[in-house]
Amino acid sequence: MTRVVLAPDGFKGSIAAADVAAALADGWRTVDPSVEILARGMADGGEGTLEAFAAAIPDSTRMPVTVTGPHGRPVAASWLLLPATAEAPDGTAVVELASTSGIELLGSGVLPLDAHTVGFGEAIAAALDHGVLEKPVSRLVLGIGSSSSTDGGTGMLTALGARFTDAAGTTIPLGARGLDTVAAADLSALRPLPAKGVLVLSDVTNPLLGTFGSAAVFGPQKGLGEAAVLRADAGLARLARLLPADPRTPGAGAAGGVGFGLLSWGARIVPGAAEVAELVDLRGALAAASVVVTGEGSFDGQSAAGKAPTHVAALAAEAAVPVALVAGRIAPDADTSAFAASVSLTELAGSGEAAIADPARWLREAGAALARTLA
Repeated sequence: MTRVVLAPDGFKGSIAAADVAAALADGWRTVDPSVEILARGMADGGEGTLEAFAAAIPDSTRMPVTVTGPHGRPVAASWLLLPATAEAPDGTAVVELASTSGIELLGSGVLPLDAHTVGFGEAIAAALDHGVLEKPVSRLVLGIGSSSSTDGGTGMLTALGARFTDAAGTTIPLGARGLDTVAAADLSALRPLPAKGVLVLSDVTNPLLGTFGSAAVFGPQKGLGEAAVLRADAGLARLARLLPADPRTPGAGAAGGVGFGLLSWGARIVPGAAEVAELVDLRGALAAASVVVTGEGSFDGQSAAGKAPTHVAALAAEAAVPVALVAGRIAPDADTSAFAASVSLTELAGSGEAAIADPARWLREAGAALARTLA
């Protein structure tokens, strides 16, 4: 019997990892009804991280919470409580920035310099408060991709008890705009870390400042023009002089500087895809696999830098298991040499627009195509 492990990332803005795996499984079964499918949805810290954990870990519990969105309005979100383990005897809380302060929530009418991360901090606080009358969670796992802001994590830290003020002692405005005048940071009321610490999942290694820093590299993706990028970078530099973390630390520039804010709290940044793979026990799933299928929305030359498909392919190679790739789009500069087969939904559907319009349909087609190719 063929045993297929499905370990895709979500296709950003299109379809979640769990739904990608379900569609691939449906398509594969049209060719091989007896196949044994094991889904291990992947993520790298961005959109879909919560869903990946929920789908892969039995007895995980979604905990609803209403937070302040990046635009200042209420947002219905949730965090995920994972069951107790030897490493985290009172459970692990998974909180995702994308669903609380993410760019997909922003919409129109909010200037990029005003977007903030208060909601992410509120969700973290809610997770820390869980079970406070008995035992709080042992550990936090925080996914920080897909941020809407460049506030250096000040909104998040404010929600956790910090206070940022200007030279007159007045609380600064939220967002990157507030960093124009930040002169002092009071961390004395900051919430303590849980007993087993805080892991931050990120797929980028950028420092906080400079040419390769948060504002310069990711600011334009959030709508910052050239002048606003320089303004945000200068504000982040002012913030860096006030907080205890090293702005040169790899990942400090992730999520508009949220990585730097979390380092200042005492968190540890780790490669997102590798940590998710560990927490969902992808190695264990591969032990008896015939083939593993991974994928993401756009597979390109940057996918080798910490993205989920590249990490899955490396683990598959260690286990001597063939690995196949499914992507919404496979760019001309992409290196697919690690994969026994690859399928582009854009090519199957005839255009990117058609693939995006009905990704589940073309993922089912991709699953069937791979079943025939890898039989």
